[in-house]
Amino acid sequence: MSDKNEIIADDAVLVKVEGLSKKFCKDLKTSLWYGLKDLVSGVSGSSEDRLLRPKEFWAVKDISFELRRGECLGLIGHNGAGKSTLLKILNGLINPDAGKVTIKGRVGALIELGAGFNPILSGRENIYNNGAILGFSRKEIDSKLETIIAFAELEEFIDMPVQHYSSGMKVRLGFAIAAQMEPDVLIIDEVLAVGDLGFVLKCFKTIDTILPHTAVIFVSHSMPMVSRICSQIILMDRGEVKFQGPDVSRAIDLYYNRFANNESGVVFTDDSIILEKIELLKPESILEGIPQISWGDNLKLYFKFKAIKEIGVPQISIFIMDKEQRPVAMFVRNSNELSMEGRDLLFTVEHEGINLSKGIYSINITVLADKRKEPILRVNNLLVFQVLQKDEIWAPFLLKSKYEMAQ
Repeated sequence: MSDKNEIIADDAVLVKVEGLSKKFCKDLKTSLWYGLKDLVSGVSGSSEDRLLRPKEFWAVKDISFELRRGECLGLIGHNGAGKSTLLKILNGLINPDAGKVTIKGRVGALIELGAGFNPILSGRENIYNNGAILGFSRKEIDSKLETIIAFAELEEFIDMPVQHYSSGMKVRLGFAIAAQMEPDVLIIDEVLAVGDLGFVLKCFKTIDTILPHTAVIFVSHSMPMVSRICSQIILMDRGEVKFQGPDVSRAIDLYYNRFANNESGVVFTDDSIILEKIELLKPESILEGIPQISWGDNLKLYFKFKAIKEIGVPQISIFIMDKEQRPVAMFVRNSNELSMEGRDLLFTVEHEGINLSKGIYSINITVLADKRKEPILRVNNLLVFQVLQKDEIWAPFLLKSKYEMAQ
């Protein structure tokens, strides 16, 4: 599948995938029976690779793409979409049922935590093993050894068996080997999510450095990470391609919309108050049930609560969450107190000139009793809305700014 000694032109296609398909069986006993039948049919020369049998499903179906040096392909999709299966085929860990993979040059892969490590060997010994697998001589590995150890920040533990490493230590060592060996093709799965923030930032700096000389395949559920480094993208769902091309922003929008209509969930309630209605007022448009506003427009929300018991005017905290369910903003309550109309509490909250960068966001609320300050209601994912802007920004905020020449 790859030729480690081949001299490759800078504009050559390093990864070529043609009609790749892989199917699995949901039942172990049936899978073993099918495997035996396939063994016999393989000997006899017959083939039914593109046909599904009972209890089988496509983990990957008819995937094709090309990747050159300096390009980064993002693979996105929900769990079970087939991303990891595709990576394992690319790395030669499993064979496809149909299609062809051609990879030129050295391949560095981070597709599973600890994959490729011998747990009873030390970190140092695993560096030599992995380097040999990539096709490097011992002398070449010697020249890179100290750099790898320093990058992984494992000077004190490099001679300890890898089986005693924490998950973060394994990630640091795996990425250090894969990146510092300067492979022609670098495959990175979600493993970077395990590392601490400082190391993740160092990883991305390294990717920026080696990307002009490498073809990168990057899998992540973090869309800011994907938008930061990817020049091409494939959105997968149940093994099939739902979107493919250079429009990374469009694929991310489709990915977010796939999850935006999840049912909202009441996390806690003591049944003393209910939220009857929440609405985004005057949206610019509505796409597939999701209200949209443009960056820089006013965000105005309408709320209607109904008290079931006499509780007075509660304290309400309203949060904006991103699609990774991280809180990115909270509405500050002004000095004007809200008042009840009977048992109804109706109000609007407005933020002028929204500066959230492009993406999908949701509203969470927490309601506290007026006097006891105890939580009486908490609801997540109340309302999903989308901020529109032409550029895909990695940072969570795109601030309105004024640039002037200085004297």
